[in-house]
Amino acid sequence: MAIPKILLFYIFTPLADPDAVRLWQRDLCAGLGLRGRILISKDGLNGTVGGDLPAIKKYIRKTRDYPAFKNIDFKWSEGTGLDEGGQSLDFPKLVVKVRDEIVSFGAPGELRVDQAGVVGGGTKLLPAELNALVAERGDDVVFFDGRNQFEAEIGHFRGAVVPDVANTREFVAELDSGKYDHLKGKPVVTYCTGGIRCEVLSGLMKSRGFDEVYQLDGGIVRYGEAFGNDGLWSGSLYVFDQRMSIDFAPDAAVLGVCQVCAAPTTNMLNCRDASCREQLIVCATCVAAQAPACTTHASRASEASPAT
Repeated sequence: MAIPKILLFYIFTPLADPDAVRLWQRDLCAGLGLRGRILISKDGLNGTVGGDLPAIKKYIRKTRDYPAFKNIDFKWSEGTGLDEGGQSLDFPKLVVKVRDEIVSFGAPGELRVDQAGVVGGGTKLLPAELNALVAERGDDVVFFDGRNQFEAEIGHFRGAVVPDVANTREFVAELDSGKYDHLKGKPVVTYCTGGIRCEVLSGLMKSRGFDEVYQLDGGIVRYGEAFGNDGLWSGSLYVFDQRMSIDFAPDAAVLGVCQVCAAPTTNMLNCRDASCREQLIVCATCVAAQAPACTTHASRASEASPAT
């Protein structure tokens, strides 16, 4: 029986011909029957793909054969399943694109990359090193969530600062607003799903005067693999595929609250309006009763309904 797997990966490294890399990665994934999303820029590669175990292993081997990607870090997780054609149920299709940024902060001019990775980023901490820092510095340590606000609603590090951002491009304005200037003298630990957003975010913070900035190496994924529910993380992890969220161990805390009935839940899904990308927390019972909509589209539907 085929075993479905999902890979999360990125690497910052200079690429002379991003479009050639795109064509190679597209053909490699298509030939192996992998689905997912891969972004490429002059600064590196960022992707998530899913498929059966033999195909995933071959993808890793072939990608690491390329000299610029020999040190790429792959993170594994269990997929939902495979369709009759042997392709991942967690991704509807394969998308491989060249972009200005492999993670979209809207600040490509601020990012500097060399063969060793991002230049001027935060100090990387392994999961055990993060725990040691908190044990030593206590409440002085500030966790700074590098994800979109909705992701933190179902899981976050305890006591974390969660910026009011709906997407990654809003972080620059959020930092420039001055609302976090009081943290500039504290040890700040940035964290995100797999580590890539913090590679950029920590550098943006340092260039804006945050003195002591760290980033969780490998992100929440690596921390959860190391400590499950027994560390400083609480709740579930939002993921950008059909699974929507994952837990690192049984009986994880349920932090999400259904926007309809206020029941505890980790169930997330898209607004029912096909043009809307907003993610909603709605329990399975309420979903079954009526497909959910964000506040904007729910009000539009109400206005369009005939008076009774």
